[in-house]
Amino acid sequence: MPVGDDILSLRMLLVGAPPAERDLWLRGAGNISVPVDFFAQEPVEAQSTLNRIGTDICIVDSALPPAAKTAVLAAARARQPRPMIFVCGAGHDQANGERVDGVLRRPGSLEEARKLAECCARTRIPTRVLIVDDSSTMRSIVRKVLTATRFNLDIHEAQEGFAALKEVGTGRFSLVFLDYQMPGINGFETLGEMKRAHPKLAVVMMTSTVDNAIADRAHAAGVMAFLKKPFYVQDIEAVLERYFGFYG
Repeated sequence: MPVGDDILSLRMLLVGAPPAERDLWLRGAGNISVPVDFFAQEPVEAQSTLNRIGTDICIVDSALPPAAKTAVLAAARARQPRPMIFVCGAGHDQANGERVDGVLRRPGSLEEARKLAECCARTRIPTRVLIVDDSSTMRSIVRKVLTATRFNLDIHEAQEGFAALKEVGTGRFSLVFLDYQMPGINGFETLGEMKRAHPKLAVVMMTSTVDNAIADRAHAAGVMAFLKKPFYVQDIEAVLERYFGFYG
């Protein structure tokens, strides 16, 4: 469970997976960067576990009979605090309209299982996010939208490019929401400096300007996404799903 900035252990529940796939998940989860208490159960037992003690992450096999799958997902959604809920299947359609936090492709190897377990675990660890915008009103709006998502975000702000570079220079940030138009060092100049120093940093550029050339330039410069203001919770969640490596 998360305690402050430390993770003692995460509980990860896999429901209804076939034995071979269960073994891949078990071994993969044992090799990720966060301590995980991994356990696999069949639907009836999993519902009891969710009702009694809960879990941090619940992964449900898409091939379960519809009634069993629906019952497990309902038990997971009813649990407080609610776990992150994923359906594991063969493609994007495996959620079949159910409200889940992401869809996972079935792991075909130990390394694929490890990567999926790592992605799931990352959703429960606070992700440090930096909002960079010269408008305090816009920073407040973006913060409000980010806070409304289902992901665990540790949100910070910078009012211009130089301050942002100083913050990012600490190495503590994973994701930056960067305004395109700022006085002094503008969005593209800030982006260039960020990517030179931290090539793996995920950057989302924001703008109120409708110009495909700007969007094309931003993608060529290495942004993960380009958002037109105003944007909404569903727009941010689509970006975060990509960031964490899920289908949506």
